[in-house]
Amino acid sequence: MLFTTTDTLPGYQIQTVLGVVTGNVVQSKHVGRDIMAGLKGIVGGELKGYTEMMSEARDKAIQRLVEEASKLGADAVVGIRFSTSAILAGSSELLAYGTAVKLQQT
Repeated sequence: MLFTTTDTLPGYQIQTVLGVVTGNVVQSKHVGRDIMAGLKGIVGGELKGYTEMMSEARDKAIQRLVEEASKLGADAVVGIRFSTSAILAGSSELLAYGTAVKLQQT
């Protein structure tokens, strides 16, 4: 399965648009990460625990998006975008969305 943030793929022509596909993950903060983040907030710097958490969430969201596209029989997902939002205090959602398509090689 090909997937990209661009709207086209070099060497391919979009034959059929199958529709919008999504993949999302809601992550909550770990108490240990919150404590370390609080301490880091005093001295400044990257919150590596949160960076890792969001990276894992992004990978899971893409995996779920690709699974949904596969169920539609897609060859690729184009125009992938990401969105984040706070759901509750201490948790956030990462949403990946794009367009599932059938391709024809040019």
